[in-house]
Amino acid sequence: MKKVIVKCKLTDRERFENKLAEIDRDFSPVYWQHDRIYIPRDFKHGANFPRLIMRTEVRATDMPAKYTLILRRHIEDSGIDMVEATPVTNYVEMVNIILQLGFKLQTEVSRQRQEIQMDDQNVIYLDAVENHDGYYAKMESVLSDTDSAEDVREDLRRLFASFGEKDITELAYSEY
Repeated sequence: MKKVIVKCKLTDRERFENKLAEIDRDFSPVYWQHDRIYIPRDFKHGANFPRLIMRTEVRATDMPAKYTLILRRHIEDSGIDMVEATPVTNYVEMVNIILQLGFKLQTEVSRQRQEIQMDDQNVIYLDAVENHDGYYAKMESVLSDTDSAEDVREDLRRLFASFGEKDITELAYSEY
């Protein structure tokens, strides 16, 4: 699936949440995610190489962890992310397969996350990222075949600006 992803470091989390509350939106309960990000051994920035992400997610302490393999390819010239996710039942075996395919561990990212599903195509995440100060908001929009990535990106930027946010980026948390 094609996505446009824009995020920012929040200047004021409470103000951000209050703006969303004004339009009758409220965040989900907090849950935990941990991503191990793998890149090809010959990875080069700007070359549209894929990343494989092994995600562990815990939504409730009395429930088992959920594992997902995510293939993410950022297409530099268009700013579009191609993202596919597959549930995984055997975490250790999947990591061994990733390593045997020639990928290497680049980094790990842990976060406490909340989300708001705005509609079928748009979701907003509120993240507290381990080893990063403050809170981040991340907006993802799934593109249809007729959507212009640049128009959608501008819409997301304008939405952030309407909330008073200016520190907008498309960098991954691992690139901060």
